[in-house]
Formats: sequence, structure tokens, C-alpha cells
Amino acid sequence: MINKELLKEYSEDFGVNLNGRALDNFDNYADLLVKTNKVMNLTAITEPEQILIKHFVDSLEVLKYDDIHEGASVIDVGTGAGFPGVPLLIARNDLKLTLLDSLSKRLDFLEEVLDTCNLSANLVHSRAEDGGQDMNLRETFDFATARAVAPLNVLCEYCLPFVKVGGHFVALKGSGEETEEAEGAISKLGGEIISKVSYKLPNGDPRSIIIIKKISQTSTQYPRKPKKIAASPLK
Repeated sequence: MINKELLKEYSEDFGVNLNGRALDNFDNYADLLVKTNKVMNLTAITEPEQILIKHFVDSLEVLKYDDIHEGASVIDVGTGAGFPGVPLLIARNDLKLTLLDSLSKRLDFLEEVLDTCNLSANLVHSRAEDGGQDMNLRETFDFATARAVAPLNVLCEYCLPFVKVGGHFVALKGSGEETEEAEGAISKLGGEIISKVSYKLPNGDPRSIIIIKKISQTSTQYPRKPKKIAASPLK
């Protein structure tokens, strides 16, 4: 379905070497994504080349811009159709991955993907604000990831509570994200921006990755409920 040699080439450009098994898994993932999308809304991106670039390469860029150590625990918050978490696991099956989403049907799809690819991850059916207050999940992960359109201050309130002190929250964003406006909120949540990188995908689409280090514990008052976050975003 996808051009596996092209995916291998793009990945090698930023230091990720995909073996034959990983490339087959990406191909199977794309096939399941397109087939399932016909009966359930998972993605607006269904052309093989666009899946390769906008989903797979976009997710794998994390491995270029942050040093995720071997055996690291990673939670993908609001994972949706599995991005960036599942591509990271396909490329790095040493990772201890948790996929969190509020919709059980999406998790059913991800379970099928994992079974097909012979991979293992923890699937958690939960809203982010509830998961962030769950003591089994709160401040237990080396890394949290999210690929979402929410403003950075809002996204950090949902995601930083999952990260242990010393760990990183990696936010995958489009272009034009103003990190300065979120610095106060990030500080209140126990974080500090350590890197922001802007780049372009192979098709020219602009992207940015923002890496936030957890430098102190997050107050137990966060994350708040969505209505409170929407009515009074942290500043």
C-alpha cells in the first residue's frame, strides 16, 4: 500500500533505520487505517503517500528531536488513530507504550493494529483529565506525547501531569505556535520549555516540535475539568 522504500529513505534522513519487519508493519498499519476509516472516522488522510508523510514521517520526527532512551515509558495522550505513539513503537519496539483515548472504538482499532504487527502496548480508555488524576498513571512516565490542535497551555495541563520529574512532554504542533504565551502556564504545571524546533515535512508542510522538561511535581489541582480549562486557561 505505501512505498516502503520511500519511508525507509525519509526515516534514514533523520537517523531512524527501519528494518524489513518495521516497514511491513507500517504497510499493514496503513492498510488497516484505510479499511477501518470506511466504517469509522479515524482520519481525513487516506491517500497512501499522504499517510506515509503526514502520519508516519510526522510521528517519527520525534526520534530526531528528542533522545528517547531504551526501554523508556511513553504515554500518547488522546492518541486517536495512534499518532505518534504507534509509529514510535513500530520503529522502537523496546518502548513501554501506553495509548490513552476517550473513545473505546478507537482503542479497538489500535488493538487490531497491535495484534497484526505483533506489538504490545497498554490501552487505556479514559479522558485525559481523568487519567491525569489517576495515581496509576500520574507522574509515572518518562515521556508524554500529543499531536493536537489545542493551544500549548491547554495541552500542557492535560499532558504534563502524566510525566515524572526529569521526564519530557513532546508536543507535535503545526506552524506558528507561540510558546511565549504558554510559559507561565507551563511553569505552574512544573515544566520548562527546553527546545522548540521548526521544520518541514518532505512535502513542504511546516511543523514544530516543542519539548518541555518536567522540573517539579505538578500540583494536584491540575488537570482541572475541561469546562474550567476552557473558561479560565492557565497563563
